[in-house]
Amino acid sequence: MKHLCGNLTFWDSNFTKHTNLPDLPACFQLSVLPWTPCIFLWLTAPFYILYLKMSNRGYIMMSILNRIKTALGLILWIVCWTDLFSTFHEMNQNQLKPPVYFITPLVLGMSMLLATFLIQFERLKGVQSSGVLFIFWTLSVLCAIVPFRSKIMNASQAENDKLRFTTFYIYFSLTLLQLILSCFNEKPPHFSTVVTDPNVCPETTAGFISKMTFWWFTSMAIKGYKSPLENKDLWSLNKDDSSELVVPNLLNEWEKEKSKAQSEQSVKDQAAFRKTGPGAEPNHVSVSPEEEVLLSKQKEARQPSFLRALLRAFGPYFLIGSAFKLLQDLITFVNPQLLRMLIDFTKQRQAPSWWGFSLAFLMFGASLLQTLILHQHFQYCFVTGMRLRTGIIGAIYRKSLVITNEAKRSSTVGEVVNLMSVDAQCFMDLTTFLNMLWSAPLQIMLALFFLWQNLGASVLAGVAVMVLLIPFNAFIAMKTRTYQVEQMKYKDQRIKLMNEILNGIKVLKLYAWETSFKEKILQIRQKELNVLRKTAYLSALSTMAWISAPFLVALTTFAVFVSVDKDNILDAEKAFVSLSLFNILRFPLNMLPNVISSIVQASVSLKRIQDFLSHDELDPESVDRTNTSEYAVSVVNGKFSWAKQDQAALDNINVMVPQGSLLAVVGHVGCGKTSLVCALLGEMEKMEGQISIRGSVAYVPQQAWIQNATLRDNILFGRPYVEQKYRCVLEACALTPDLEVLPGGDQTEIGEKGINLSGGQRQRVSLARALYSESDVYLLDDPLSAVDAHVAKHIFDNVIGPEGALKGKTRILVTHGISFLPQVDNILVMVDGRVSEMGSYQQLLKENGAFAEFLRNYSLEDIIEDEDITDLLVEEEEEEFPEDALSNHADMVDNEPVVNEARRHFMRQMSIMSIDPENPKKMSRRRRCSERKHPESPTEKKDPKVDKLIQAETTETGRVKLKVYWEYAKAVGPLLSLFICFLYGCQSATSIGANFWLSEWTNDALNKSTTTTSTRVGVYAALGLSQSVLVMFSSFTLALGKIQAARKLHETLLDNKFHTPQSFFDTTPIGRIINRFSKDIYVIDELLPSTVLMFLGTFFASLSTMIVIIFSTPIFALVTVPLALIYFFVQRFYVATSRQLKRLESVSRSPIYSHFSETITGTSVIRAYGRNAAFVLMSDMKVDENQKSYYPGIVSNR
Repeated sequence: MKHLCGNLTFWDSNFTKHTNLPDLPACFQLSVLPWTPCIFLWLTAPFYILYLKMSNRGYIMMSILNRIKTALGLILWIVCWTDLFSTFHEMNQNQLKPPVYFITPLVLGMSMLLATFLIQFERLKGVQSSGVLFIFWTLSVLCAIVPFRSKIMNASQAENDKLRFTTFYIYFSLTLLQLILSCFNEKPPHFSTVVTDPNVCPETTAGFISKMTFWWFTSMAIKGYKSPLENKDLWSLNKDDSSELVVPNLLNEWEKEKSKAQSEQSVKDQAAFRKTGPGAEPNHVSVSPEEEVLLSKQKEARQPSFLRALLRAFGPYFLIGSAFKLLQDLITFVNPQLLRMLIDFTKQRQAPSWWGFSLAFLMFGASLLQTLILHQHFQYCFVTGMRLRTGIIGAIYRKSLVITNEAKRSSTVGEVVNLMSVDAQCFMDLTTFLNMLWSAPLQIMLALFFLWQNLGASVLAGVAVMVLLIPFNAFIAMKTRTYQVEQMKYKDQRIKLMNEILNGIKVLKLYAWETSFKEKILQIRQKELNVLRKTAYLSALSTMAWISAPFLVALTTFAVFVSVDKDNILDAEKAFVSLSLFNILRFPLNMLPNVISSIVQASVSLKRIQDFLSHDELDPESVDRTNTSEYAVSVVNGKFSWAKQDQAALDNINVMVPQGSLLAVVGHVGCGKTSLVCALLGEMEKMEGQISIRGSVAYVPQQAWIQNATLRDNILFGRPYVEQKYRCVLEACALTPDLEVLPGGDQTEIGEKGINLSGGQRQRVSLARALYSESDVYLLDDPLSAVDAHVAKHIFDNVIGPEGALKGKTRILVTHGISFLPQVDNILVMVDGRVSEMGSYQQLLKENGAFAEFLRNYSLEDIIEDEDITDLLVEEEEEEFPEDALSNHADMVDNEPVVNEARRHFMRQMSIMSIDPENPKKMSRRRRCSERKHPESPTEKKDPKVDKLIQAETTETGRVKLKVYWEYAKAVGPLLSLFICFLYGCQSATSIGANFWLSEWTNDALNKSTTTTSTRVGVYAALGLSQSVLVMFSSFTLALGKIQAARKLHETLLDNKFHTPQSFFDTTPIGRIINRFSKDIYVIDELLPSTVLMFLGTFFASLSTMIVIIFSTPIFALVTVPLALIYFFVQRFYVATSRQLKRLESVSRSPIYSHFSETITGTSVIRAYGRNAAFVLMSDMKVDENQKSYYPGIVSNR
């Protein structure tokens, strides 16, 4: 340093520490202090500039604030270089200065230029507040405070160097001004969502300090404290956290992973093919059993890794949180060192008092900085978890829209809902403490290093204890994984059965089957609870081992330390510094097994999600949509199956449907009519042949799929509303009379699966949806089977038939209504999955083949009810269609009274309804839709107040009632609850006793006590081991209570749902009920007990700490009262908001699962109409709505 500083002193402890007026030497002030902020800026600048280049948020116009910052930066550069030129001038005057006088102004000047460049570059990249520059200016001001004080103290000597004295104070003033200005934000950048979004999250415009302290959240906290928060009070979700960006990002990485795995597999397959050699027979390759096993293992290994996709999609953001965690871990070990110095200070009576105050202030500062950094780490972890959940739910939803029928067999709705709720939650929970996987070993190593310095080789005894606990923990982790897999299996079975029960609850109640199905559910639940009990006992053992671990480590270390050498005295410094290090050691030792356990659980969830996302997808190219031939629909040599391994359900299919024709598909039950329609939609596996369809497709399934929406929305299905067209569709589908009966007309909300519509009404709504779509090709799978004969005739005449609304469109009609066959263009007869014959009605009758046989069998079964139906049809033909006949008819499924009339037609070899285009009555009926003036819709005539059928899920407001806590305590058992609290109290008492005993032990050296070392060690060991035993007992009793509560609460919920009237199920989405049985039961089973455990542990630890402090320093009792009041107010202030956000998040979660359950049942309809993208968007909106309340919820906990 002499070359740098010349004659100036760099360091002198007498000048700095051992004096009542401390100061830093001149060389230190000229080198280290000004260089520190510069080194920080130059080290971070390259990474920061790269980050700014990659993230362009728009640009900010040059503001007054920006101009002032830039001007000040340039003035600072001039001031710094004034010093430099002054030194050169002095050198010319033969006044030689040390090199530090040249280097420091040069470095400072270059740093000021860099800072000025960053101010402008940030403006161009849309940065409103700079964290890097704020830290730089803060460090500059802090490092200038000591020289500021020194120059004031030595002002009398400054006469010789007035220029540097002046420039320094200008420099200090300008850097302080820059620091103050950096606290203010620039205006939002142009073209950003901040300008357009009316309810933007304040975080996007918050400054660096506001983000670090989460001050931007205060406005919501105040609002939540004044009155319970509502959905409208929530801010919009940040763009980076929205499904719009998160899900495509994850899916892109997953697609890359899949394509990579496929390319590797193809390369290996080619290599394996080459190895067979040219001489080997291709169809007779002999493979030994060993080779078969190896090949099967290779195939398993080639599966794409969803974990890699997750790491690539969310890893970079998560690593920022990891960097904060590393910084926090390092700062954690500052306080034990400061404690050592503080204890050392108390021993030295001659030490200056400012040193003690400085140490206390530094301890407070280190703790404050540690807290700020820790919560930034948690924020990044929680946001990563949130994005993970969004990405996983989005990926699963998108996959469920395109999986094959074979895949649907292995993944039921209940299982997939579990993937979305429980498995996605597992990942979300894991991200919070995933960094502990590397942080815990780092903290353990650092703690042991400092303990080694404090206690020497004795610490190896403590290491040995930790090493011995590893196999025990590994065994628990392995068993936990096994139980986790088993538990998820039972959970899937329970949710699957529950889903089936809720779907068929009406039938179940009508047959009074509640008891038997309840027993079935409870049997599965009992198996689940048995596994949960085993897991809880393992967890109790693990808790005992790892809570006892720090104490056992301390005990063995202290015992060995005092035993190996008589000169080793356990004084206060060694004991309490070691204890502070052991307390640091406690958290990683406690958390590591939990993280390992969470990773084990997440690995199970990962495999389940990966298996689902790896399912085969329907081939979008199986149906050729670019058909330019004269035929609208054509199938050539088609061979189809429901799964790749299954036998062909349809074979040798050759169908040509001309443009604008009506083709009827007939045949006996199970002959493959519906399969043919599914094949045309691309729903089946195409084994051979070609399918081509020209234009768009509309599909009416055999079982109508109705959404939980208004009647109008069900018909429009995402298309714009056109009044004239809409009224024509309603009349054609015989829905107009029904609107008179429905309470809100076409604005009536339809329950899930059309629960408040009859079977025929549902089918007509489904048909109206197809008619309104104005598609080119209509696939109608037996739409007339669910309606009465007269309604069927009306629909055929007005919609499907040769003079109906679909005249000129290509229609493929699967039907059993033989009376309509004479009016169709062609008839296709299916027999055992093959096309038996195809032609017009007359041609097929003449051929006297399968079709004639089919008609003959149909007509000769029994002839009843002929006269009644004929009269009804003739009456309906002659007079206006009766308006009340439709809404009150008894809809019949799989029962066609029209057949009786058809039999009569066949017997007479003629049809009453023969092809007669000149029939004036029929023509007038068909023209009615366009010519008649439409009556006003019910919603226009009167504006009735339409009550929503599906009521929004309500939330509690205000504090959680004591009754809720009492209900859980009753479920656990009141006596057992008290016993658990008593055990925790005893555990804390033994902990206090152990600390008091250690305190007495450390005083032995000062008091020259005669108590033997063996007595000290023995009592300390007894107290510690009794604490371990009490921990084990409290964990076991809590596990017993947890299982008891889980059983009672689930049984009560199940019993309540089975005794709930049918009206509840009509007005409550199944997804909402499933949410109670999946996510909420998961919370009761697993999350709530661990929260109770943490609460009891924290409460009694805090209580014991306060008792110890008050006992040792009674005056502290006076401080506890105001501290308690402040804590109580802060807790009331933030918990009010946090609690309400938790409720809103819980309520907004159910619609995700309701929408998903609804989508799963209608995937074929959604695909047929090409509405995949719209439904994906709806799902994303529901997930984002849920995250809107979750995100401020995690911020409120900071």
